[in-house]
Formats: sequence, structure tokens, C-alpha cells
Amino acid sequence: MQALLLDLDGTMVHSDPVHAAVFVDLLAQFGQTIDEAFYLSHIHGRQNIDIFGDLLPGENAQALSLRKEAMYRDRLDHVEPIAGLGAFIAAARAGGFAIGLVTNAPRLNADAVLAALGMTDAFDTIVIGDECARGKPDPLPYVTALANLGANATRSLAVEDSPSGIRAAAGAGLLTFAMRSSLPAAALVAAGAHHTIADFDDSALHTALSRLTGAAP
Repeated sequence: MQALLLDLDGTMVHSDPVHAAVFVDLLAQFGQTIDEAFYLSHIHGRQNIDIFGDLLPGENAQALSLRKEAMYRDRLDHVEPIAGLGAFIAAARAGGFAIGLVTNAPRLNADAVLAALGMTDAFDTIVIGDECARGKPDPLPYVTALANLGANATRSLAVEDSPSGIRAAAGAGLLTFAMRSSLPAAALVAAGAHHTIADFDDSALHTALSRLTGAAP
């Protein structure tokens, strides 16, 4: 079996500006001032428990995580899909790929975003980092998705957008494309991405899919 494995935030949807704004507002309540640059360098792609444990060590990280994600879900009307998403998933499905979602987002967020996109039934497996023994950047979430699908890493591909996600996907042996939704190509390649793309209409991504299906040399 071949698999297309997708991250959610920053990969399927333009959500990083919304997440950044939520962190700015929430941390301000604790006297901490951050900006989008701080979000990208210290928060982007990490699990909430680790983020709040570092930034607010005297607070209840689990409670803050739940609060932050509820604030995010309240702003889902500001989240837009990345161009070409639906068509690319359809092309992968037509090529015989199983489709998986692999995310560090909480399950409530994943369910809410997929519902907002009308993609509740689009995935054959959904792997949540918090529900694994180790989340990204550990490869375990991707290894788990591959196992759930009975898929071979060398015949599959992943699309990510954060350094932690890229390290997880590449560490699982996947051909890894990185979306330039928040970070420049150089930073994504430095994290281990094999290719970077602007969106799901990018020809490099479609060429790789065709090669994996045997439709292109």
C-alpha cells in the first residue's frame, strides 16, 4: 500500500497566523509579550504541553493547552485551506493511495477543522500526536500512520510545514515535501525536507505523486 500523509495546521490550512494571535492574546494575560517571529521560532509545530511548560512553568500546562485550543476553535472562521488541497487528495486517491492525517493538534481541533473544510470522511487514518507515546518531532506518529494503513514508507510521501513535523516525517523514511506557508525554503530544507512547495498545485508535488504511482518516469 502507498500512503499520502498530511499534517494539518500550516499544511492543509492557513492557520499559523490564527494560532500565533491566540498565543499572543493568551500569554499577554500572564504578562508575557510575544510576536509572530517568536511564535515561529519557539512555538511553531511543538506540542502545547511542552510550550506552556517552558514559557509558564508555574502554571497548569494541560489546562492552558485546553484553553488555548478552545480560543483557536472560536476563530476557525479565519482559517482558509491551502490552494489545491482537495484536488491533490483526489488525485492521490485516484492513484491508489491511502490518505492519512498526522498532526500534533488536539483531536477536537482536527475534527473541527475537517468539519469546517467538509473533509470529515477524507482520511483513512487520523493520528494525533498527543495520543501517541511521543509526538512530533519523534517519527512515531508517522510510523503509526504507516502501520495503520499497511503502507510502505519508501512508496509513500508526506507534506509538512514545520521543522518538527519535517523531522518526524523524514525520520520515518518518507519522501517529505514542506509547505512554505510560514517559513522560507532554506529553513525547511535545513530541517530535512526533500522539496519545498508553495501550495498543493505545485508541479513538483504532482510529479512526485505520478512517479510513485508509476505514471511518470
